[in-house]
Amino acid sequence: MARVKTNKSKKSSLPTSGWIDISVPLSDGMVHWPDDPDVEIKKVLNIKNGDECNLTHVSMAVHAGTHMDAPCHFKKSGISIDKMPLTASIGKARVIEITDSQFINVKEIRPHRIRKGERLLFKTKNSKSRWDNKPFNKNFVHLSIEAAKFLAERKVQTIGIDYLSIGGYGGNVIEVHEIILKAGIWVIEGLDLSKIESGNYDLVCLPIKITGSDGAPARALVRPI
Repeated sequence: MARVKTNKSKKSSLPTSGWIDISVPLSDGMVHWPDDPDVEIKKVLNIKNGDECNLTHVSMAVHAGTHMDAPCHFKKSGISIDKMPLTASIGKARVIEITDSQFINVKEIRPHRIRKGERLLFKTKNSKSRWDNKPFNKNFVHLSIEAAKFLAERKVQTIGIDYLSIGGYGGNVIEVHEIILKAGIWVIEGLDLSKIESGNYDLVCLPIKITGSDGAPARALVRPI
C-alpha cells in the first residue's frame, strides 16, 4: 500500500492571524456610566474553596464596557439588539483619528469623504490611556450635534467610539443618540483603539443576543487590510 505523505509544516487555513482585540475587559468594579448599576463580577462557587466547580455571577447594565446600542435605546419603535443585521458589525471598516480635544466635529471629518454604508471607528484622545480601569471622565471626546447630523445625512451604517458614549455627559447625549439611532446607524461604544492606527480594516463585532434589549456587551476585533 502506498504511504500518503503529510505536510506537518502546513499552517492552518483558519483566518486567525492579524486580528487585534479592540474591546476592553469586563472587570469587577470597572468604570460605568454614572447612575447605571455597578459592574459586579463575583465567583459564587470556587474550586479553591472546596466547591466542585467555578461559577461566576455577573450583574451590570448592558451598556458597560465595550458594547453596542440598538435603535430602541432612544427610539420607542426601534428594533432591539437581537434583531441587528450581522452586516452592521462584520465587514470593512475605516478608523479615523480625531485631533480635536473636545468634539468629533464636521470640520475634521468632512475631508475624509465619508460614504454611504461605511463603518467608521473614531479614535480620539480618549485612547491615550486605559480608561476602563479609571474613574469616569466627564470630559471625554464625543460627537457634536452637527457631526451626528452630518453622519446621518451621509447614511453611514455603523459608528464606533473609544469611550462609553457617542454623546457627551451632561450635554448632548440624548440629542446625539436620537439623531444617530433614528437614522438607522448602529453604534459601538467603549472601544480600545490605543494600538490602532488610522486606515482600513476588517471588523468583527458581535453583541450578545439578548431578546428585546436596548444594547449588549460585545467583543470587537479588527484586522488591517
